[in-house]
Amino acid sequence: MTPGSNIPLSASRVAVDVAAPVRLDVSGLLLTGDGKVRSDDDFIFYNQPTGAGVTYRSGGGAAPDAIIVDTASVPPGIEKIVVTASPDAAGQTFQGIEPTATIRNADDGSVLATFTPPQLGAETALVVVEIYLRGGAWKARAVGQGYADGLAGIATDFGVTVEEPAAAAPPAPAVQPVPAAAPPMPSAPPAAPAPGAGKINLDKGRVSLQKNQTVSLVKGGSPLLSQVKMGLGWEPAFRGKDIDLDASVIAYGPQRDHVDSCYFGKLSILNGAIKHSGDNLTGEGGGDDEVIVVDLGRIPPEVTGLVFTVNSFSGQKFTEVAKAYCRLLDAATGEELVRFDLTNAEAQTGVMMAKLVRQFSGEWDMTAIGDFVKARTVRNMVKPGAQAL
Repeated sequence: MTPGSNIPLSASRVAVDVAAPVRLDVSGLLLTGDGKVRSDDDFIFYNQPTGAGVTYRSGGGAAPDAIIVDTASVPPGIEKIVVTASPDAAGQTFQGIEPTATIRNADDGSVLATFTPPQLGAETALVVVEIYLRGGAWKARAVGQGYADGLAGIATDFGVTVEEPAAAAPPAPAVQPVPAAAPPMPSAPPAAPAPGAGKINLDKGRVSLQKNQTVSLVKGGSPLLSQVKMGLGWEPAFRGKDIDLDASVIAYGPQRDHVDSCYFGKLSILNGAIKHSGDNLTGEGGGDDEVIVVDLGRIPPEVTGLVFTVNSFSGQKFTEVAKAYCRLLDAATGEELVRFDLTNAEAQTGVMMAKLVRQFSGEWDMTAIGDFVKARTVRNMVKPGAQAL
């Protein structure tokens, strides 16, 4: 799904779980036709897990938290349930830890839709999706509306007041209705979708990505936790001219902190979980010019993001390069799983091709980046790579 899109619900009981590379607090609000809660009983979260037709389910730290909506039990007058998420760590923003909401049939677990809000930055809380009643039928809409002021911003929009708890009280917000005379604050419309935004999986076979598009490395409902190869290739734009580019992968922690880099000068990192094939000095010949093997199952837990880059140490610009691409292969079978072809070029010396991000649920996502930067070495790629996560 993309921001603003909607689907009819084929199940009367749906579960919306929200996953990210870090632990999230997920909650639900029951709203009337005027977009407001009726009382604090309509705020469903970890400290108040049960409401009228809506339930909070904890993932216990091993799986994402979820909001379950039984549409047949939602009381009359409630026309919408919004599902919100915020990072568990105080003050943390969503930059680099884009969450994914998965809407499932709550009875059999089958996936009805997924949604990843694009281009997040300073937001500390999100309205991710909403389950709403329209014309007597229940639907789901992708929203992705962010708030830089956290839960308080969401509360203001939906007619609740979040008070700071007293020192002796449990660390849960107290929710009270705003007096009827208080003027409602207008909701900002959801941001327009970025080109190629959205998430798919590998169930239908090989995936060809557009810039900013994401694929979940899940097949048949199970995460791909085996060896994969990231092949990177390019050709000289002008016949007979060598092009010496260097492919690298940079590993980051959950706070986008640099852990290590794998490149032609350091062919193995993370105790062999990531290995580089070595330097190609010309770019000539068919097939991948350089290959980086990643054992997803052996990536240590302190590494949550990998950014694959290509840079020109000699100073050649990417306007001198043709047919640059990256592709993800199953290392055991050689099957191509995901491909991203770079369709434009800029007079720069570095490009961030793609990123792999580990979700809190344990699965990995691959996102096409395709952003050019001024960087001739992998060391110069570390900072822009962190910003791209």
